[in-house]
Amino acid sequence: MAVHSVGVVGSGQMGNGIAKVAACSGKEVIMVDIKEEFLERGVSTISNSLHKLASKGRITDEEASSALSRISTSVSMDALSECDLVVEAIPEIPELKFNTFSQLDSICKPEAILASNTSSISINEIASHTKRADRVIGMHFMNPVPIMKLVEVINGEETSAEVTSEVISASEEMGKIPLSCMDSPGFVSNRILMPMINEAILTLQEGVAEPEAIDGIMKLGMNHPIGPLALADLIGLDTVMHILNVLEEGMEDDKYAPADLLVEKVSKGELGRKSGTGFYHY
Repeated sequence: MAVHSVGVVGSGQMGNGIAKVAACSGKEVIMVDIKEEFLERGVSTISNSLHKLASKGRITDEEASSALSRISTSVSMDALSECDLVVEAIPEIPELKFNTFSQLDSICKPEAILASNTSSISINEIASHTKRADRVIGMHFMNPVPIMKLVEVINGEETSAEVTSEVISASEEMGKIPLSCMDSPGFVSNRILMPMINEAILTLQEGVAEPEAIDGIMKLGMNHPIGPLALADLIGLDTVMHILNVLEEGMEDDKYAPADLLVEKVSKGELGRKSGTGFYHY
């Protein structure tokens, strides 16, 4: 089954980015959220981004208008009933995701693929809240979605080979490079990335160097495009702490325990870019 229509649950930064790349690849897109104002904001972000690309000559005005015309919105999950692929992009709250997938399972056609953009929650656990575990998979897009090439494709224990193949094809059609792994705490991306970020925070906590030096050393010495502390601010310090907690619990190893400085900043509401301050001020 080729994927012709894509449903996106959530119209925030990740959701509207996924909707945009899907629409630009020629797919019909339905974006769903709990409030009309959230949807309007998401569509506005997509529209501004498309018109910016057109103004730079990266796409034509016609292509921009055509992509935007392929996106419809709804505050009802029922609108997703006929989608070939539904990608969930809502906050990293386990019960919220489990309830969403249970709903999708009862609404979507039997052959639909249900995918999660989760960065840390077990695909096996998500799939257990449906009656189609063979058609549940992880599609972990990177932020910002329109720019980053990777889609980390996470297979659950029961995900069928056919579903994996269809998701890989759909990702490639969206201009992405899909790379597969099995379900495991943190998958591949965050199992490696989060301990590195945490180590950078510990380095700051212990007074080894200032944030600018830590990030500068990693950028200039390791050729990273962004330093680990600045990246933590971009991701959101609360999200970083949440993923580390998932790793610590899932791997049963306290080497993944969040640094005290990270816990302190989150408790103060210093969450990075979204709150205006984290390891840097914005």
